[in-house]
Amino acid sequence: MEVIPSFTIDHTHLMPGIYVSRIDRGFTTFDLRITRPNHEPALAPSAIHSMEHLMATWFRNSEVKDDVVYVGPMGCLTGMYVIMTGEYSVHDMRRLTIECLQWILSQTEVPATTPETCGNYLLHDLPMCKWHAQRYLKMLQEDFHFEYTTLEVTLADGRIFADA
Repeated sequence: MEVIPSFTIDHTHLMPGIYVSRIDRGFTTFDLRITRPNHEPALAPSAIHSMEHLMATWFRNSEVKDDVVYVGPMGCLTGMYVIMTGEYSVHDMRRLTIECLQWILSQTEVPATTPETCGNYLLHDLPMCKWHAQRYLKMLQEDFHFEYTTLEVTLADGRIFADA
């Protein structure tokens, strides 16, 4: 089997920031890395769930709403994915994410947290979501990382797979 390109990212050196995870078939997948993998605690499921609801709401009501395909958490709980159509750079996504985080910090409730609107409506934590949003906002404003450090992976048949 081929190695998935995202598994060639050196997570031991990955810093919080915004990265282009992949571009294909007219879609750009952005990696909004909120915590440093394997060095800092991941977001609690309740905090990242609230962040998902808030970020999805903001992006789908923003100036780029027609280009938003998906907003959701990473399985490792260290960040969010935003998938867009159109041509957006990490610098465009940085600006949008900063605006989104500022909006999140002004919110007093998480949208769509009823049994009818959410599959796990009790799993939310707005205060911790806002704590992570504030921390991530500061990082994006002060120390912006946007280039992956990659690994070479040797496949079972001896071929080298590297995501450049």
